[in-house]
Amino acid sequence: MTEANGQWRLRRRPQGMVQESDFEYTEEPVPVPQEGQVLVRNCYLAFEPAMRGWLDDVPSYLPPVGIGEVMRASTLGQVLESRHPDFAPGEVVTGMLGWQRFAVVGGDGGPPGLTKVPPEVPPTRALGALGTTGLTAYFGMLRVGEVREGDAVLVSGAAGATGSVAAQIARLRGAAKVVGIAGGPRKCAWLRERARLDAAIDYKSEPVGRRLREEFPGGVDLFFDNVGGPILDAALLAMAQNGRIVLCGGISTYNEKEPPPGPRNLMQVVIRRLTLRGFILLDFLGQARQAQAELRGWLDAGKLVCEEDIQEGFENTPRTFLRLFEGKNLGKQLLRIAELEAPGG
Repeated sequence: MTEANGQWRLRRRPQGMVQESDFEYTEEPVPVPQEGQVLVRNCYLAFEPAMRGWLDDVPSYLPPVGIGEVMRASTLGQVLESRHPDFAPGEVVTGMLGWQRFAVVGGDGGPPGLTKVPPEVPPTRALGALGTTGLTAYFGMLRVGEVREGDAVLVSGAAGATGSVAAQIARLRGAAKVVGIAGGPRKCAWLRERARLDAAIDYKSEPVGRRLREEFPGGVDLFFDNVGGPILDAALLAMAQNGRIVLCGGISTYNEKEPPPGPRNLMQVVIRRLTLRGFILLDFLGQARQAQAELRGWLDAGKLVCEEDIQEGFENTPRTFLRLFEGKNLGKQLLRIAELEAPGG
């Protein structure tokens, strides 16, 4: 194979807002699989806000990406060559293979760390509604938030890949009212018309605190928060007695140079006897197959809708990552860098 393995590596740690110049493009020969290994051509790269935290040299649930290392990311690709008995050329797989065109995995005696995508599943769903973001929404809403019939539910970042699925799960499980917070009329219209939420609040043009009082006169029973910052502060004042708050993410603060002050309204946790609980998807991976089966059932039945924002071109990798923090994406942010070949192609 004469094609080079293009890679995007971390050049420096971001100071504040992540920049395209924090990454550098390099090339090296396409790796050759050895015994027990699999060579994969990446076709789609997936982007999540949590990837910003992996760039900081601080302790977390995953080690930080090292300077000079290929940027960590989930990918969907196709097996080109296999020297492992469980994988065959042409199979579509997902894995944490990073910002590069090709990757070799396996060879340590264990499984290669790849997941096969069934032929009947639209491939990109394996990175979104049936992947990490959909599973995060599923477990956050059902296992952590324990949504109940009759709940009044609020979701921030509701037009994102995780928030949009979480809000719809609340509706499917019998919540009395589901309201999403998003930025801009296009996203809010999508939440009302496609995701079938009861209402949407545009934090860019509406006073969030007042709108929460209007939508939730009896208070919010369950708040699924992807944003943190001022949105969390406003929601604390809108919670019902014994309400639950699921802390899934805090995209409003990921690019701050210094950690911002904590919530000003934190005493509401005491006054309203609230429960706040954070979680990581890794806590629930053992239950992933059951969750994917239920998510897939909802998708196939048209009860759950998902959006994918697919950009094009490997040269646009860092630029596509920035879209998450510029509010440009609706649903799952993906980048197509190669075409999937049909079986036998």
